[in-house]
Amino acid sequence: MKKIILISITIVLLALIVTGCGAKTAAGNEDTLKIGVTGGPHEEIAKKVKELAEDKGLNIELVVFNEYIQPNIQLFDKELDANIFQHEPYLIKFNTDRSMDLITIAPTVNFPMGIYSDKIASPSELVEGQQVAVPNDSTNQARALILLETAGVIKLREGAGTAVTVRDIVENPKNIKIVELEAPMLIRALPDVAVAVINTNFIIEAGMNPVEDSIFIEDKNSPWVNHIVTRPELEEDVRIKKLVEIYHSSEIRQFIEESFGGAVVSAF
Repeated sequence: MKKIILISITIVLLALIVTGCGAKTAAGNEDTLKIGVTGGPHEEIAKKVKELAEDKGLNIELVVFNEYIQPNIQLFDKELDANIFQHEPYLIKFNTDRSMDLITIAPTVNFPMGIYSDKIASPSELVEGQQVAVPNDSTNQARALILLETAGVIKLREGAGTAVTVRDIVENPKNIKIVELEAPMLIRALPDVAVAVINTNFIIEAGMNPVEDSIFIEDKNSPWVNHIVTRPELEEDVRIKKLVEIYHSSEIRQFIEESFGGAVVSAF
């Protein structure tokens, strides 16, 4: 009889241990989500989400990055539970290049990319042989080249889509020189080039307003929407679902509208 009781107690204890381990997240707490964001608007919005989440019993731990590589690597390595900083074309390319399987969960915001200059007031004022700086990562470079085409600076190979590169430029009437730089370096390059095509998060970090300071900007209906991203096994996690619910709330939409003056657009 004692042996049966001992076995029963052991089974119960093992079940409790397994259940407790299974409920943990990267943050080590079943009521906590560890989320990676890039500095700037994503961080500001995430702080507001964190504030609202506390009232719903969810603790959010934010990890802030100043580049685009580590947020995905740390998510894949289970050091994070989710990240919020990237659009789907970038994630698809990242997954392919690094044999990962990270997934999008829900749309967040769009940062209309802009063309900036401290020398000219319009892309049409570019002259023969001037330098134009663009991001050197494949996805944002494609986005920048498509924007330059929209502005009438170059023409791209038909059908190149979001995989377009500088090799797909088929018409360059002013023979502009494309300068490829790390995305965070483009702001610093402005004094040395005629124009630079820069992601909005870096513009805002520099204290500029994309709507007012750009000489050409993406339409607000641009398809380059950012997403909440996680690992497949967390897709149905109640914490992730609660995160999406909070992010897609009217409070967050209002916060975005009031905080960024149209430079950041809600996509939900």
